[in-house]
Amino acid sequence: MSAITEALADKLAQDVIKASEETGDEQLIDEIARALGTSSPTTEEMFRTFVRVRLAEQRARRLLARKMASHTAKPQD
Repeated sequence: MSAITEALADKLAQDVIKASEETGDEQLIDEIARALGTSSPTTEEMFRTFVRVRLAEQRARRLLARKMASHTAKPQD
């Protein structure tokens, strides 16, 4: 698929994740994805992929931050 479609789907994913977090609306991502799918199933799949990747990255970063905080809190020998 074209680079512009990927860029648009990724930007939309970022914006929708942020809106979902700010509003507490856990269904917003699926609602937007379904709306995309009515006109472009390909864009919907890209959007869902970018959402999954970005949410996974957020979870991994939180885990890393906890591990590093735990490591630095330990007394050094």
